[in-house]
Amino acid sequence: VQLQASGGGLVQPGGSLRLSCAASGGTFSRYSAAWFRQPPGKEREFVATIRWNGEKSYDRDSVKGRFTISRDNQKKTVYLQMNDLKPEDTAVYYCAAGRPITSSQSDKNAYYYWGQGTQVTVSS
Repeated sequence: VQLQASGGGLVQPGGSLRLSCAASGGTFSRYSAAWFRQPPGKEREFVATIRWNGEKSYDRDSVKGRFTISRDNQKKTVYLQMNDLKPEDTAVYYCAAGRPITSSQSDKNAYYYWGQGTQVTVSS
């Protein structure tokens, strides 16, 4: 499975962005898809994941209801709608696909396939 992330950019605090991750090859609909992010100088961290059946899970501490993950299996695309963006959301955002067990959904090592990353910068 190849993943291509897009939709990043520069946005002011309080603004919104929608990231997209298009998959090609493989049977994307059978995989969980996730978004991770890597802030400058920090480790890659979990943001959200969505299972093949639409079940979602978020990192509550960082997201707090501002982000929504969704997928369209016919289009082989996963989305991350980000609202009320804050400067601390600045990071390179990566999409990933895999088949993690429930307890490993936030573990980056549980995902087999990764996109190239898209930069999100929140600044006034």
